[in-house]
Order: sequence, then structure tokens, then C-alpha cells
Amino acid sequence: MIVGNRIDLDSIEKILFENELIEVSEEAAHTVSRSFRFLEKFAREKIIYGINTGFGPMAQYRVDDSSLTELQYNIIRSHATGAGAPLPCIYVKAAMLARLMTFLQGKSGVSPELVDEVVKFINLGIFPYIPEHGSVGASGDLVQLAHIALALIGEGEVFFKGQLSPAAEVLDSLGVKPFTIRIREGLSVTNGTSVMTGIGLVNLIYARRLFRTVLTASVLINEVASSYDDLMSEELNAAKLHEGQRKVAEMMRSDASGSRCLRKRTAELYSGKHTERQFGHKVQPYYSLRCVPQVLGPVYDELVNAGKVLVAEINSACDNPIVDPDTSNVYHGGNFHGDYVSFEMDKLKIAVTKMTMMCERQLNYLMHDKINGILPPFVNMGVLGLNYGMQASQFTATSTTAECQTLSNPMYVHSIPNNNDNQDIVSMGTNSALIAAKVIDNAFQVTAIHLVSLAQAVDCLDIASGLSPVTHRLYSAVREIVPAFRDDRPRYREIEKVADYIRNSR
Repeated sequence: MIVGNRIDLDSIEKILFENELIEVSEEAAHTVSRSFRFLEKFAREKIIYGINTGFGPMAQYRVDDSSLTELQYNIIRSHATGAGAPLPCIYVKAAMLARLMTFLQGKSGVSPELVDEVVKFINLGIFPYIPEHGSVGASGDLVQLAHIALALIGEGEVFFKGQLSPAAEVLDSLGVKPFTIRIREGLSVTNGTSVMTGIGLVNLIYARRLFRTVLTASVLINEVASSYDDLMSEELNAAKLHEGQRKVAEMMRSDASGSRCLRKRTAELYSGKHTERQFGHKVQPYYSLRCVPQVLGPVYDELVNAGKVLVAEINSACDNPIVDPDTSNVYHGGNFHGDYVSFEMDKLKIAVTKMTMMCERQLNYLMHDKINGILPPFVNMGVLGLNYGMQASQFTATSTTAECQTLSNPMYVHSIPNNNDNQDIVSMGTNSALIAAKVIDNAFQVTAIHLVSLAQAVDCLDIASGLSPVTHRLYSAVREIVPAFRDDRPRYREIEKVADYIRNSR
């Protein structure tokens, strides 16, 4: 794939999940080279932060010309201080892609050789070891990015083909020379929002996949309940002016097309004479079934907005200072600040948690025979009392949903001054992105349990032949992983496989 100074979400997804190889366009390579040559010339006889000064509060100290290269290595080595579990390789790959895109803006003053090195790491599947903890999200992701920089210069550790090894050994085996730092490239690699942006993009892609599955599952549960289909009608949802609600209702109508399980209110309740004092079938289902457009509508809107924010961020120059050959100047400021990403990750995790809560309530409808009135307790297809169906799985779904609710408290407002109060207000963007990732992973688990329960409900009622083509495909996909069951045996691996199915489904 030819990559210039702009990239869209579809291309990002192909690079991250389909291992498309990257080639930098000639125009972008020229932009990088021009920026580097300008900075080399401009920096002579001038005081420029991070070139001949210390970093952070140490910027007040000038660094001797004889130590300028050492200065760049020092910021990498001194800041490689992360702690905790290593980030999964998909997040590291996304972070490197985000860093590459910053360099391709031609505002960082880095050399073409640095760009080439980052491209090699991505294309060869070399993933630096990055501990999850360390960033406060202003001056960007200094600690985590330092671990990337450490690998680029042949130090630290990397994952390659699933194995953790010294970076020097892996590079040597592949014939890749460690990068030699020049002018300000130590600072350029470590200073920016690329880790939080990379994690955020993976979160967004996963959340979009989850959303699509939950929407189809919400049509399926209404088929199980034989709901009246006007809950998704165009006329009803057009009465509210929210784009997300209208879009969700439209998608539900599409998914429901061809179903013989949904009822028509006009045919059953608006025709003929009704003398009943009590109706056997619910005139309106519970909110978790009936209000899907109203609940998932805001989620849809947030997914759209998160996409705008994250794509804008990855296509931005997010370091400091900004090198601008067009105006022949170097500008000092705070483009490394991660507030946009942090705020969006908090909103995204809230949206995913609400989606998870709706799944949990739909699941409760299936479990509770006195509420649904049509299924055995816990969609138990075995012998009641002897067998237990999905009873224990509901415990897991309820517990995991509760954790999502707690994790949905915002990180964005948890700024703590540090760095001798130089960083007196920070974004905590990487923490926000990592917590959002946890919430999304939890949501996959809850949704997987819900899907297995839905498949059991379909078989309990023997309605598979009446499902719409779209919901039948979802039902069949689940049944390929988890056949209908009456017996009691451990299901945790099957639930994990269903979660992986949702996670990897496009």
C-alpha cells in the first residue's frame, strides 16, 4: 500500500489486521527530506528546544555542541522506564503506524532514514516491547515511545514471530541496521500522541465490529420474543432528529428483512374487534428489546465521532517543536497534548459500556422464564433441576458488565501535575485508551455469552427457519462454534471462541 501524508480508517484496518505492506509515496518522502534539510540548516547558531537544550524543565540548560548526539540517545535511554505487562503487538503496530504518519507530515525535521526504519519494523513484523504503564499523555507518550525508539537503535527487546528477544539479535538476523540518531530524532520519536492514538484506533475498529454484532443480535432477540416490528419503523424513528437513532433503525430493518418471526401491529391489533381483557402477548416488549434504536443510536454517533477525531490525530503532526520549511521557522507549543484522544476514549468506553449493559439486560430476558414467558429457565434444554443451561454463564456476564460500569469513570479529568510542575495539566490519554480497551474486551465476553444464549433460545423455540437471512447467518456462525446442548460441561473455551469470532468479524 502506498502511504502519503493522509490515511483513512479502511487503510489503517488493512495494514493492522490484514498485514498490508507499506510503501511511502515519493511525494511524502520528498516532504520528509525537505523538512530534514531545512532543520539542519536552520538550527545552526540558534537555540531550539530539544536540539541544543535539555528536555522538559531542563530546557533552561544549554547543551554543548560536542554532546548534541549524546543528548538524543539520553532521552531514549532515560525514558525507557515503563512498567507492567507488555502491550499486545496489534497496539504496538498501530502506535508505530501513527508515529510514521506524524513523520510524513514533514513537520518533525527527521531524516528519510528514520522513516525507512519505522517502515521496515512495521512490514517485517518487529514489535518493540512496550510496558503498558508510563504515559501521562502530555509531552505525549514519552515513556512508551522511548521503548519504540530503544528498539529502533538496536537496544531493548522486541517481539518477532511471537517470541520476545533482544532487539539487536532480531535486527542482525534480518539484516536490518540499527538506526543512528541525528539532530533531534531522539526527541522526535519519543514526543507525541502516537501510542494513545494507535490503541485508540484499534479500540475503534473493535468497537465497530462489536456494535454491528450487537445490533444484529438485538434484531434476533426481538425475533425470539416475536416483537411487533414497528420499534424499528422509519416513521417512528424519523420523529426524532438524531442521525444515529435513524441509522440504527435503518440497519435493523435491513437485518430483519425476510423474517417470519416478527409481528405486524397493524395486522394483529389494528384490525377486527378486540374483546380481550388481558393480552397473552406483550403489546410492547421490555425496553432492552424495544428501545434498541434509542440506546444504540448514541453509540453509533460516538463511533462516527471517534473515527473523525482519531483519523484527524493520526494525520497530524503531534510532536514539539514543529518544523515548518514553508515559513522558514520552528514553532514551540504543545501538539503532543493528548486531550482529543483522551476525551474520545472516555466517551467510547462509556458508549461500549452502555451497549454491554443492553446486552446484559437482553440476556436477563432470555434467562428469566417468568419475564419472557416462552423459554425454560436459563434457556435450559436439559432436565430442569438436573441440568443448568446458561445459569452460570449469566454470573460471568453480570460480573463483567459491572466491571465495565466501574471502568467507565473518566480518565480525562484526572490530571496530576508532575515533571517539576512543567507538565501541570496532562491528558492521561494512554490510560484512557487502555481502560477503553479493557472495557471493549469485556464487552466481547458478555456479547459472546449473549449470542450462545440466543442460539439456545432459537433452538428451544425451533424458529431457526423463520429467522431473517442476516440473523440466521449470525445464529449459524455461533452454532458452528457451539452446537446446541442439553448437557452440563465447561463452556469457557467455547465462549472464548465466540468472543474471538466477534472480534475478528468484519
